[in-house]
Amino acid sequence: MMCGPLSAPTAHFTKLLEDQLARARRMAQDDGLIDYGALDRLIIGVCGGDGIGPAITAQSERVLKLLLRDEAAAGRVEFRVIDSLTIERRAAANRAIPEDTLEELKACHVILKGPTTTPRAGDPWPNIESANVAMRKELDLFANVRPVKVPDQGIDWVFFRENTEGAYAAGSLGLEVEDVAVDFTVVTTAGCRRLIRAAFEHAKKTGRDRVSIVTKANVIKTTDGKFLSIAREIAKDYPGITMDDWYVDIVAAKLVDPKRRRDFQVLALPNLYGDIITDEAAEFQGGVGTAGSANIGARYAMFEAIHGSAPRMVEEGRDIYADPCSMLRASVMLLEHIGRAARARDLERALDVCMFEEKRLRITGRDTGCTGAEFADYVCSKLTTV
Repeated sequence: MMCGPLSAPTAHFTKLLEDQLARARRMAQDDGLIDYGALDRLIIGVCGGDGIGPAITAQSERVLKLLLRDEAAAGRVEFRVIDSLTIERRAAANRAIPEDTLEELKACHVILKGPTTTPRAGDPWPNIESANVAMRKELDLFANVRPVKVPDQGIDWVFFRENTEGAYAAGSLGLEVEDVAVDFTVVTTAGCRRLIRAAFEHAKKTGRDRVSIVTKANVIKTTDGKFLSIAREIAKDYPGITMDDWYVDIVAAKLVDPKRRRDFQVLALPNLYGDIITDEAAEFQGGVGTAGSANIGARYAMFEAIHGSAPRMVEEGRDIYADPCSMLRASVMLLEHIGRAARARDLERALDVCMFEEKRLRITGRDTGCTGAEFADYVCSKLTTV
């Protein structure tokens, strides 16, 4: 038995590895995605989160209820409000997601979720894990899908970010031994396969012919190397789709190159790289405030903004001026995911008109622009299916 300064870290690492092996075995037993069309009643959870989350989520809820009002009236769609994921509630429970809140979330089929605050060192909150990270793990939401579209620049990208592994799988389980601090990056065969296959399937379904794999496999040889080698294996099943691979730093540079960025279509990335690159990509569309994302699993799906909770806006009384476009874009993805494609297209078209074409109202985050409610009214006025 090892003793001395390495005994506790060795036990810590052994426990972490045992937990990850158990997770990998559970993933291998997953049995495909849920069929929303076979449900008698679809339950949509609406979880505002905290900070500006409740303000912008409320506008998306209002638009969704308008688009789905006939199905809601017939009892085929139900909206459930979950208001217990605030930082105050989570801090009081000293958990990323309180147990009763998690049960509420699991009672839904899909979730529209506003931003949540993740405590940092020096904040007046316990050092609890990110609610987003915890939800992705608890509901096994393995694919984070983030589209970015700017038609006049030839940008039409869809990012598939692995959502449950990588540097975030054990992000709160690092340790320090004397002067050495260590964190852990974890990938599994099943985790890589399901994310990369989802990217190829999306390309096939949407008529795209290129999937770009993004790693740093020349340096991070074990985990990134595994991600890349599995991608090469899966690519053989899609002869009509070209796979290329890029290092993450080069992709970051090429996305700002007007000549090269048009070549990207679907990109598949490990967790940390996907988090960073998709925030960069969202800037082309108008910033992270304009971008939504989908978090897809076999049983559950969650749709959210990609930005944070902006507590300062609330402190300054500006939350009513927060931009709801991120949540509205997430609502487009929610509608697509549950098989309401026509309504999704109508909402996407309305957003394109309001954000890029007419631009009759401008959101500034202050009283120099419109409120989120006024912008949602503008979007509703452009919908043609209601």
